[in-house]
Amino acid sequence: MAENKIPYKIYLSENEIPKQWYNLRADMKNKPAPLLNPGTGQPLTAEEMGGIFCAELVQQELDDTTPYIDIPQEIQDFYKMYRPSPMIRAYCLEKALGTPAKIYYKFEGNNTSGSHKLNSAIAQAYYAKKQGLKGVTTETGAGQWGTALSMACAYLGLDCKVYMVKVSYEQKPFRREVMRTYGAEVTPSPSMSTEVGKKILAEHPDTTGSLGCAISEAVEVAVTNPGYRYVLGSVLNQVLLHQSVIGLEAKAALDKYGVKPDVIIGCAGGGSNLGGLIAPFMGEKLRGENDYRIIAVEPASCPSFTRGKFAYDFCDTGMICPLAKMYTLGSSFIPSPNHAGGLRFHGMSTTLSQLYHDGLMEATAVGQTSVFEAAEQFARVEGILPAPESSHAIRVAIDEALKCKETGEEKTILFGLTGTGYFDMVAYEQYNDGTMTDRIPTDEELAASIAALPKVPGQD
Repeated sequence: MAENKIPYKIYLSENEIPKQWYNLRADMKNKPAPLLNPGTGQPLTAEEMGGIFCAELVQQELDDTTPYIDIPQEIQDFYKMYRPSPMIRAYCLEKALGTPAKIYYKFEGNNTSGSHKLNSAIAQAYYAKKQGLKGVTTETGAGQWGTALSMACAYLGLDCKVYMVKVSYEQKPFRREVMRTYGAEVTPSPSMSTEVGKKILAEHPDTTGSLGCAISEAVEVAVTNPGYRYVLGSVLNQVLLHQSVIGLEAKAALDKYGVKPDVIIGCAGGGSNLGGLIAPFMGEKLRGENDYRIIAVEPASCPSFTRGKFAYDFCDTGMICPLAKMYTLGSSFIPSPNHAGGLRFHGMSTTLSQLYHDGLMEATAVGQTSVFEAAEQFARVEGILPAPESSHAIRVAIDEALKCKETGEEKTILFGLTGTGYFDMVAYEQYNDGTMTDRIPTDEELAASIAALPKVPGQD
């Protein structure tokens, strides 16, 4: 189809919303390593996981062989409130850059939660309700996951307890109030309401918190309160499974116009957005059907892929969660209080970590001020104010498009715009006032936290 026939927005019909999630692990030759029981060092069993997670979510977490898993009708019906999300051709950005590259982005911010997180929040809340639970607990960084989960819980009549990273709790008060509007109880983490929170504060009284801290508190509350389970917004296999709707829709939209991306770019914190976006494309790559260049973009202040170690580590700072083999900076690492709250996790998805370790994708780290420079440029020409997390992908998409300008190559670039930044105005204010700084951890700081990794047989 002629290029001028491709519209600014490519919409799928309601009937084209995926009816199955795609399980990328089914096509991986090297499967992600299993979660380990920190006490025994043995792979975590379904029974052991059932004390933390909902029963059906445990099955999804452990399933490495089923390529497609049916989406329950109730979840499909909920998706129809905001899906399919649009695929947008960034004509204005292309013109502003003067690049021959063709740039597309999948926009996931067209719902009240403001991000892609709702795709998994409704699924996890649904399985909790189906199990007859009273409520769920969770952590949130920038607040997008907490907002999404509070929405899903309100819809299904579940109680929702959210531990929000302290610096984000203070930086993003309006995101916090959206959660409370939907009925969630929101606590800044680390807090004095849990034993692990008290311990962390005793050791680090001035800490601004981290996702690792908040996870520890949320898990403690879940396992000590009958009728509750813990749910996580990223990292886990089950979350990447639910988020595959992003990539499935993206590929279907591009296929309508015969468009094949050369480069696929996503921001990477724990891996939910990136894993969801690349899922069907990576599946084709694994099966030898197509090849794509896939780039994970992380903050230079929390560079799990680019400066971390591929090893077993705790998923939480309090060291009460299972061990996961992932690219990690060490569970004791507390990132600087920058504005990419949703990307400030010390580790990375086990699935994405294995793919990266096998050389199937690339990773790059970018500084905060350059990210906001790209965010502002994007906002001015494309009309959407992007979230700080999403802006990491925008930064590298712009860089790749400018490389095409230099070489004359007409590459097709696809990136994920995970959400909007309308609750992140403190960050934009600092950028516009010229007070924003870049904080990059030293080699010595990272070496110290990595040196504290747990001792696991066979791990260097």
